[in-house]
Amino acid sequence: MRPDDYKYSESHEWIKYNAKTKEATVGITDYAVKQLADLVHIDLPKVGDSIEQGAPFGEIESVKTVADLITPLTGKILEVNKDIAGDLDTLKEEPFEDGWLIRLKPSDPAELESLMTKKEYEEFLESSEEDEKEEKEGKAKDEDVDEDDFV
Repeated sequence: MRPDDYKYSESHEWIKYNAKTKEATVGITDYAVKQLADLVHIDLPKVGDSIEQGAPFGEIESVKTVADLITPLTGKILEVNKDIAGDLDTLKEEPFEDGWLIRLKPSDPAELESLMTKKEYEEFLESSEEDEKEEKEGKAKDEDVDEDDFV
C-alpha cells in the first residue's frame, strides 16, 4: 500500500520528507517495480554527490529494459542503500520501506510542492493507463483499414 504522507513523481519515484531533520528518503514506487518486472541490476550515486531535480541519479535494469532513476529533489546525497544492489527482491517486497534507494539533504524543500500527493499520483496512474488503452485501441482500429476502403 502506498503511504499517504509520501510525495510522488511522474517518473514513479517516492519521497519521504522529514521536516525535523530536513532530509528526504527516495525510492521507486510499487508501480515502477511492477512495470520493470525482473530486476537484475541497479546503479546508485555516491555519498556526497550533488543531484538536480529532474536529472538521473542512477539506473535500474530489468531483463527487458534499463530505466533512469530521476531525482525528485535537488540536494546532496547523505546515504545510499548498499543492501539493495545485493537483493533487488527487496524492491518487490518492500518498495516503500526497506526498498529505499537514497537519502538526501534537499537544498530547496519548496521543490516538494511540485510533487504529487498519493491521491494525485493514483489519479495520474489511472489516466496514464487509460491513455495507453486508447493508444492500443486506436492502433487496432487503424489496422482494420485497408486500401479498398479508399476506392
